Amino acid sequence: MAQEYEQLLLKNQLCFPMYACGRKIVNAYTPYLKPLGLTYTQYIVFMVLWEKESVNVGQLGSILHLDAGTLTPLLKNLEKEGYVTRQRSKEDERVTIVSVTEKGNELKEKCKDIPLELGKKGPVLNKKDAEQLYRLLYMFLDEA
Repeated sequence: MAQEYEQLLLKNQLCFPMYACGRKIVNAYTPYLKPLGLTYTQYIVFMVLWEKESVNVGQLGSILHLDAGTLTPLLKNLEKEGYVTRQRSKEDERVTIVSVTEKGNELKEKCKDIPLELGKKGPVLNKKDAEQLYRLLYMFLDEA
C-alpha cells in the first residue's frame, strides 16, 4: 500500500479497538441483563438512578454521553414498565425529572453481582493498570 494511505490501515486506528471493546463489553453483559428484560443502556441508566434517585434528563444524558433521542424512548419504556417516573420540574417546565420507583429499586438487588461476575471473566488488570485505563478512557470521553 502506498505510504500516503497508511492512515487508513485498520491496525493504525485507535478508534477500532475502542469500538470493538465496547461491543464486546455490551455482549458480555447481555446474558445477565436479558433475563431481567434489560438492555445495557437501560442498565447504565439504572446505575445512575440507583446512585442519585432522581436526575433530570439533561444531566442523565451528560453523565451517560447519550442524547435525548436515545434517552426519551428508553425512559418512556421504563416508565411504562413501572421502573421510573417522569415529571416536569416545578422550577422549569422544560426540564423533565426522572426518578426510580420502588419496582426499579428492586432490580438493584438482582443486578448487584453482575459487575463481580463480569470481573471474573474479563482481562485481569492490576489496580494501577485499571486506574490508568479508566483515566485514559474518561480523558477521551471528556474531549470527544
